Amino acid sequence: MKQRLFRSIVLAMVALLGVLPAVYPQQEKKPKAVTMEMAELAQKIMGLNFDRAKLDSALENLVEQLESFEKIRSIPLPNNIPPAILFNPIPVGFEFEKVKKPFKMSRPGKVMMPKNIEDLAFWSVGQLAELIRTRKVRSEQLTIMYLNRLKKYGPKLECVVTLTEDLALKQAKQADKEIAKGKYRGPLHGIPFGVKDLLSVKGYKTTWGSVPYKDQVIDEDATVVKRLENAGAVLMAKLTMGELAMGDVWFGGKTRNPWNYKQGSSGSSAGSASATAAGLVGFSIGTETLGSIVSPSTRCGTTGLRPTYGRVSRTGAMALSWSMDKIGPICRTVEDCALVLNAIYGPDGEDQTLYDAPFNYDPKVDWKKMRVGYLKMEFDSVRSNKAISDSVLTVLRKLGAQLIPIELPKLPVDGLRIILSAEAAAAFDELTRSGKDDLMVRQMKGAWPNSFRSSRFIPAVEYIEANRVRYLVIQEMQKLMKNIDVYVAPSFGGSNLLLTNLTGHPCVVLPDGFTKEGTPTSISFIGQLFGEAKLLAVAKQFQDATNYHLKHPNLEE
Repeated sequence: MKQRLFRSIVLAMVALLGVLPAVYPQQEKKPKAVTMEMAELAQKIMGLNFDRAKLDSALENLVEQLESFEKIRSIPLPNNIPPAILFNPIPVGFEFEKVKKPFKMSRPGKVMMPKNIEDLAFWSVGQLAELIRTRKVRSEQLTIMYLNRLKKYGPKLECVVTLTEDLALKQAKQADKEIAKGKYRGPLHGIPFGVKDLLSVKGYKTTWGSVPYKDQVIDEDATVVKRLENAGAVLMAKLTMGELAMGDVWFGGKTRNPWNYKQGSSGSSAGSASATAAGLVGFSIGTETLGSIVSPSTRCGTTGLRPTYGRVSRTGAMALSWSMDKIGPICRTVEDCALVLNAIYGPDGEDQTLYDAPFNYDPKVDWKKMRVGYLKMEFDSVRSNKAISDSVLTVLRKLGAQLIPIELPKLPVDGLRIILSAEAAAAFDELTRSGKDDLMVRQMKGAWPNSFRSSRFIPAVEYIEANRVRYLVIQEMQKLMKNIDVYVAPSFGGSNLLLTNLTGHPCVVLPDGFTKEGTPTSISFIGQLFGEAKLLAVAKQFQDATNYHLKHPNLEE
């Protein structure tokens, strides 16, 4: 009885929403009229209880809405078309830093070329840059070394979609010529890297990790790719991502954790984290909507930066959630993340969500002036590897930090997940209505095909209401962040990950220890909006005081 009622409700909603027959094949024709029975059943799934008189008055409007849906659907809307409504993460009274200061990086010290070039595989960008700058190694040598490692270990890790070998060798040779002539562009010049395969690269496939798009070619370079090319970096590979930015399963397999091949590398920046941890690239680019840099960086033991929303252009990147997507580096060290961010941030004249705010990185920290908070409740409630989490606070205190216990705003953040769900369903609406989502690898209840279909039933009013609550969360977070510069949190403690992805605050995730099984664990530092400079400096001080990032996995061929 309950199953029949639910089926009737769903069919009523399908009729009211005008969902195509591919989703519910038994609906061969869309009804010409909306009936009272349809409206009564449909309102149940939205938690409404209008009486028959009110529903009767609404029937004519519902028919008109269906006609509007059809008119909208007649317009092709590829994934790169954003909505006219732009998310604003800026709280009331927020002030940007106004003065742009010179970027300061740490001195690399004396860097000597090892006898075996493959020993460079796990060196930091800063160290590699010094070797290249002083011409102790050529970019072409580094590129060939990393390409060989990608070919050797990439298939086992299932972390590579496409090798851009010809492009890499061309760029590396060009870098060597420029450096030999004294035209050194900076610390990324000649450094080999990889990008998550949701960023378009001219002349190569951009598959989004998904079967329906596995042969897709977007013949333009994403802004981030262009900026790294302008910095002289060398693109070697398009790296795997969970299908349409979920998990670590893609159309060619499951990306592996270099520390334990029986584990997936987590997602959705699966290949970026796996390849970086395995020493197959100098650094990589990932993206995060809800944990897609934090999660694989935790699993693979890399250092990842999720920049402030509005910091890095998304032009040329697959859209999942226009108000939550962020692009950032996955590296071996915190300062590597700073070096990469310095090359890719800022307006590009195309992505209208970007802000022109300076990034004034300086690795020095005055602990007497730095206000560092910690999520006391989340640290107290850690269940697994609690000693590791507690050791983070011990290290920070030894460094000189006066830790301030804080609590996150007490608002129903978990309910705001529908924002991501609704936007993702819109981003892939054509895929859903056409039935091509049946081609996707993952088809369980928690996978995208079912989520996209389910999200079709989120009312527009509730989506707007959720964003109004989001506004309140933003204002409350600003009250909290006025009292601190940075705070530290267990990477998956409480609502912090979801909340800060909704508010757009930057996060640095880095290894803080290892489990009994020998796999990495992580800790997250959260900064003020557009406060990556202080955030990275504090995280670097912690990283320098530990040695977890210097340990590397034993790879299997």
